[in-house]
Amino acid sequence: MTSKYPLWSDEPATQDLLAFRAVAETAADAIFDDGLDPVAIGLSGAWGSGKTSVLELIKSEITERSVGGDPKVLVVSTQPWLYDPTVGPKESLIAEVLGALGKEFKESDPVGKAGLEAFRKLVRKVNWSKAVKMAAKTAITMQLPNIDDVFGLVSDEPDSLDSEKGMTAFREEFETLLADPALAHLSRVVVLVDDLDRCLPDTVVETLEAIRLFLSAKRMSFVIAADEDRVAEAIQQKLKTAAPKDEDEDPAKLYLHKIVQTTIPLPALSRFDTEAYLFLLLARAELSEDEAAYASFVTKCDELRIGGGSLDDLEVEDGSVLAEHLVTATRLTPILYEKFHGNPRRIKRFLNDLNVRQAVARRRGFELEPDEVAKLMVLERILTDDFETVLGWLASNQLRDKLDALDVAANGRAETIEEPASETSEEETPKERGARKKPAVTEPEPEPARDDDFSDTLRRWAKLPPVLDASAISGYLYLAASFAKIEVIDTGLPERLRDLAVALTSSHKLDRAGVTDETLKLLPEGDAQILVGHLGRRTRDQPGLQKFTVESLLRLAAQQPTSHPNVVEALKSLPAAHVEPATIIKLRPLDQAVYRPVLDTWRAGSDDQQLQQSVGIVETAWSGNGN
Repeated sequence: MTSKYPLWSDEPATQDLLAFRAVAETAADAIFDDGLDPVAIGLSGAWGSGKTSVLELIKSEITERSVGGDPKVLVVSTQPWLYDPTVGPKESLIAEVLGALGKEFKESDPVGKAGLEAFRKLVRKVNWSKAVKMAAKTAITMQLPNIDDVFGLVSDEPDSLDSEKGMTAFREEFETLLADPALAHLSRVVVLVDDLDRCLPDTVVETLEAIRLFLSAKRMSFVIAADEDRVAEAIQQKLKTAAPKDEDEDPAKLYLHKIVQTTIPLPALSRFDTEAYLFLLLARAELSEDEAAYASFVTKCDELRIGGGSLDDLEVEDGSVLAEHLVTATRLTPILYEKFHGNPRRIKRFLNDLNVRQAVARRRGFELEPDEVAKLMVLERILTDDFETVLGWLASNQLRDKLDALDVAANGRAETIEEPASETSEEETPKERGARKKPAVTEPEPEPARDDDFSDTLRRWAKLPPVLDASAISGYLYLAASFAKIEVIDTGLPERLRDLAVALTSSHKLDRAGVTDETLKLLPEGDAQILVGHLGRRTRDQPGLQKFTVESLLRLAAQQPTSHPNVVEALKSLPAAHVEPATIIKLRPLDQAVYRPVLDTWRAGSDDQQLQQSVGIVETAWSGNGN
């Protein structure tokens, strides 16, 4: 089985899967509005809400509007969070802007050469000694002949940017520089600032101060993508501004709004957006070789969003992988939409974690379908309290009974209808036999009186398809518990018996042999009964262990004759569909009078050919022995 879920990079999307084009177009309108020149626009949203992707869309929109245009729009992208710590944030942003402008001078003509001299004069206004003389660490070094020239630009004059006089001089000379004939081919400079809300308070404030320097010049535009609340908190910490009083505006935000004229909030994904995003992420791997088909799905989702339709209107072939992805997206949307609050990054991370979990589980031998892993991941990563509850069921060997009861509580009672036995194949697996049993589910009674302690969230989780089988998922749950660093211990088992129980259920023969018959014989009757109950529940919950647990049950019965009735009940509780032929054969040398009910229960519970043949072997042996 291969994973149906791709791993997604956290890099910004190259396609608009989130319907953010409208936001990008609105920002571009402001940038190209001559009445707003210069302008600084805020793009506010929580971490992971898609701000970086919107910046990429804005850049794309600017490029589209500038095609064939003269003069040119210069776009500069910067991330203060990635600035070199040896370089001051203010100097770093100035260096990025001036570095981009420096590439626009043409030394081959007199006008460009003269402009470059003015450019170098402006560079000297920056106190580069803060940056350890830059040491070739910024974009400025790429605009000058050699590193010696960079050191020659170092200024420690008192009128550098550390003083108001120096800042005023920089503003004036920068505005003059933009008006220089050598840059006449530029209509405007647009600086896209990302990840400012990730920065320390010093970096936030110094970056904003650098932006303020540039905003005195015509043809300068900034788009600052950041969570406005986080930026305001950084300003408050750095400048020690007072907390707002009554209905007064936060002084930190007033400072921010003196720089940023307007803020465009980035909307969280709606329920439809969440479902469409999930589907488009899942469908991407299937359509990686057909860009046109994928683009058509993106376009269709946009049309349905605007027209108020649903994903049911998408044309996908019944039974195809795309149809499966559509079902998965529909199933996961209600909980992911509510718990992740429409955050695209968290949704993408969930799918990435799902991919990893499925891959690791498969390599550990747990063959689970993707929709089964997805349902378990919802429990593990979102419903964490309920996850610990289910691990408690696993630890106390109540998983199968509790899951069955939960399914009834959430979905109503089911009667099993079996198809004719004639359709059984000798090669049919237990899972395939189980699939032939079709549950006829009755509608749950409206608000029935609860006789259980299942939480509302667990009931809601249980409604997610598919129905999970305890024997199939128990191994995965142990794996998930280890990832979460949760110990799975049956606290209901007395501590004095825990090591003994572990040895009796161990897959290592040496561990089981370490428990001698004498040890089992000397157990108090009460402890023996507790161990039988534990082994029986463990066998029922995890039939894959029956090779070891059934052997231990029969050893206990041999050494503790009073436990025979409990051992018989424990064996009868093992689902017939999971009984292995070798387990049945273990009954051959035993007393027919005691174990006949076990054999009858298994035979009646399954029409599997191998099971029936094994039962026949045991019955023949009993008959021959005269039992």
